[in-house]
Order: sequence, then C-alpha cells, then structure tokens
Amino acid sequence: MYEVISQYLEYLELEKGLSNNTIEAYRRDLYDFAEDNAELFSIGRNDLNLYIRKLKERKLAPSSIIRKVASLRGFFKWATSMNILEKNPASTLEQPKAPQRLPKVISLKEIEEILHSDLTIIQSVIVELLYSCGLRVSELANLKISDIDINSKYVRCFGKGSKERIIPIGGKAIEKLKQYFPERDMLLRKFNLSTKKLLVLSTGRIVNRQDIYNLIHARGKLIHKNISPHTLRHSFATHLLENGADLRVVQELLGHSDVSTTQLYTHISKKRLKDVYFSINKV
Repeated sequence: MYEVISQYLEYLELEKGLSNNTIEAYRRDLYDFAEDNAELFSIGRNDLNLYIRKLKERKLAPSSIIRKVASLRGFFKWATSMNILEKNPASTLEQPKAPQRLPKVISLKEIEEILHSDLTIIQSVIVELLYSCGLRVSELANLKISDIDINSKYVRCFGKGSKERIIPIGGKAIEKLKQYFPERDMLLRKFNLSTKKLLVLSTGRIVNRQDIYNLIHARGKLIHKNISPHTLRHSFATHLLENGADLRVVQELLGHSDVSTTQLYTHISKKRLKDVYFSINKV
C-alpha cells in the first residue's frame, strides 16, 4: 500500500499542484491508516469503519478525524479512477460532520470602546468598515477608492468567487472616510504613489491583511478579548438580527451563498438572550 500512496502523493504534487505542507498532511494521514492496513487490495468497508472507530477511541479531535477520512476518500477515489482498485471501498463512506461552533461576537458596548480608543483616522476607517459593513479582511484589504460612493453611501466589494455585492455604509463610517480621503491624497503626493487601493498607511505602504489582523488583535486587548477582523463581521450580523433585520437581508449583506450559514447568527442571538435572562433571574 505504501508504494501506491507514494504514487498518489506524486499525483497531488505534480497534477494538483498542492503545497508541500498539504502533501505532508496527506502522507501522515494515509500512513496512519496503512499501519494496520498494509494490504491495499484486501481493504473493505469494514476496515474503514474499524479505523474510524479506533480514531474515536484515541480521543482525536473531530476536526482531525474529518481530515483523515477526507484523505482516505480522496486516495481511494484516485486509486479506483487509475484502475489500481476495481471497487472503491470508501464510495459510501460518509464524511463525519464537525460539531457546529457558534461564531465569537462582542457587544455593541465593546465595539464602542474600541471606536472611542485612540485610533488614528485610518484605523478608525478600518474598524468602521469591518463592523458597519461586515466585510471580510481580504475584502477590506482589496477595496479600491472607486469602490466607495460617499454620496450614495455604499461600498462595493468582491467576495468569495469574485461575487460582487453592494453594502450600505453607516453615517459614522462616512464621516471617517471624509476625514481620511484628504489624508490619503496627501500621502499619495508625499510618497509619489499611484495606487487605486483605498487604504494607505502613513509610511506610504498599502495596508495588507496582516496589518488589519494586528490592529484588531491589539484593540481586542483593550476590552480583554482575543478577537480578529472576523469577530467584527460576526458581531455585525448578530447585532443586525438582534435589532430585527430580516435573515435574507443579512445573508445578502454578508455575501453568503447559503442561508443556512447565516442562520448560525440566529443561534447566537438566542443564546445571548438566554444568558441575559438567566443572569437576571438567578435562583
């Protein structure tokens, strides 16, 4: 079996162009299975079921089990397509489902604490657009100056799959943008820059994803929370739903292709409501 695994890993590298780290992860997963199943041609569905049961007995994290099962499914599918195996023993093997985790959110008060801290104008713009528009960090980093329409009060961004969406900009974000634009123009002149990107640092460098992560993480320490840019996106959606926004509208604003993804935020709202209720009505 190890020889066939080597062929598969070579296929992943040369044909699929996967990274060395990803290929090494496949290698570890497949070798783990092969330790007790060295004879490839005798492997059946029962062997796979037994392996998954052993993974659970080893107390592996659900995410690790999901990854290992996915590795096996990919390997056996490839081996069958290459006529190495006549039948795919994993063809009816179900992918385990990860336990659903509710996204982390912060309160409106905590958002205001961050916004009222000693932010520079560009930092204020970053926080405002992340929270008031629910942007992903990559969407924000890639915004162009032409994507902002101050008069109509909307931002145009391109999400996953280059899907375009139009999002209203709140009044406070508009104010910060109006303050920022003259500063941006000054920086372009000062550093002789020619860029369409919206966000430019005082050093003349274009803001990247890591800059945004670092800013939000640092501001989270002020409220004693470990947060990321996505926390503000989650908070944006949750606060909208808590204030009566329609689920489908929030779905459009977030750019979710499936409304079930957006429904996660309704669970957060219910949990927060329950927590507040029991904190008030302690027995």
